Amino acid sequence: MAVLRAIKQGRVAVEPDGTIDPAKADASWERSTDPGRTRTKPKPAAEKLRPVGEAALGSVRETLREQGLPSGGNVTFVQARTAHEIAKAHLARLRLQRMKGELVDRARATALVFRLAREERDSWLNWPARVAALMAADLGVEAHAVQKLIETHVRGHLAELAEIRAEFR
Repeated sequence: MAVLRAIKQGRVAVEPDGTIDPAKADASWERSTDPGRTRTKPKPAAEKLRPVGEAALGSVRETLREQGLPSGGNVTFVQARTAHEIAKAHLARLRLQRMKGELVDRARATALVFRLAREERDSWLNWPARVAALMAADLGVEAHAVQKLIETHVRGHLAELAEIRAEFR
């Protein structure tokens, strides 16, 4: 039954006359079998490591590199499985952090910071009109001139602050 399934899945090749070459079938079976699903004794490390498909190499190498694990040369099935398990663990940790309320939505946080910064800016832009008359009375000068002077300096300071850009990583 397992051989018929392997033939149907393309894991074992059938010769043109309908027979199966045992040597080719054994080699093909060995290359395409997941060692985690076998019931046989574990094989020596040299036989256990097998290359994986080209499409996954970059992702597997990057994941292994991030964890400080060796990622050079041919990527083996064991390395790919390790990278997969690492990725699953990261996802589980992120889900748990989200459920605990430790993570926030980036777009929502950015919108909130933008709104708060705009409110702060608007408050500073309105401040000279509120205090200019009081300051002018204390100094014994014209209120309009004090207001214009304060507005000029407040706008200059806000322009300097606008040049500072926070970087999110």
